Amino acid sequence: MKFAAIDIGSNAVRLLLAKVFENGQETTFKKESLVRIPIRLGDDAFAQQLVSDQKADKLINTMIAFKHLMAAYQPLDYLACATSAMREAKNGDGVVKAIKEQSGIELSIIDGKKEADIIFSNHIAEKLDITHSYLYIDVGGGSTELTFFSKRDNNKMLSKSFNIGTVRILNDLVAKESWKEMKQWIKKNSKIFDEVSAIGSGGNINKIFRLSLKKENKPLSYKNLKEINSFLNSYSFEERIKILGLRPDRADVIIPAAGIYLSVMKWGKIKEIFVPQIGLADGLIHILYERYKRKELEN
Repeated sequence: MKFAAIDIGSNAVRLLLAKVFENGQETTFKKESLVRIPIRLGDDAFAQQLVSDQKADKLINTMIAFKHLMAAYQPLDYLACATSAMREAKNGDGVVKAIKEQSGIELSIIDGKKEADIIFSNHIAEKLDITHSYLYIDVGGGSTELTFFSKRDNNKMLSKSFNIGTVRILNDLVAKESWKEMKQWIKKNSKIFDEVSAIGSGGNINKIFRLSLKKENKPLSYKNLKEINSFLNSYSFEERIKILGLRPDRADVIIPAAGIYLSVMKWGKIKEIFVPQIGLADGLIHILYERYKRKELEN
């Protein structure tokens, strides 16, 4: 079974093409291709509450290209979602309409709660130690989605979205009140959930994990993360591109991203973070598969 997912973020736009294999009781999700276009919609949306004509044209052209790629791949179904930048832009609905008219792609602008739910659809915590509680941390360009989860306590779950993101921080557009609100929410809820480990998602934590040279499925300690953050900060923006080989649109946002992960872990007294290399697009693939299986049962 083949599915496709489009994630229109505040920093980049992604198309994920994935296959799902069923083997008895086991289901395997395999990424076949990931196309990433760094449009950075948040630059305009957070400062002016608008998607500029130039960025709208780039986005529409990207969606037309994605439509052709999906036509070649022929997935059973697809989902396309836009997050923080598009939900903040006053002309977001107009851009969605233009995308539909010019590419045929149906796009939904989702709120922070829905975004957190989709990321949680990856079910990663269920594959880890069920005696622990977990805090999903997804850091994007425009927002940070947090979800506490405990399978031990009857699948108890609490989630919240905060307007704290890497592109916002670079543009000095995060209010002090937002930091205070997130800190208080984490401290309050980390007391409810015992022995909390973190699960990180997003392109920045994935890159940080690869820089750590840790083995897959092994957690990154708070100390490790702090050391990598210091290492990254010891290089200039240009050096992070030339010496460390980071893409220009990653070399700047990775610094505030590391700061957000460190703050969340510090406030929650979390000692380790698992990085399963998943994100919103992966959650959309899971939703598509579950929807497909429900239809099969109904028929």
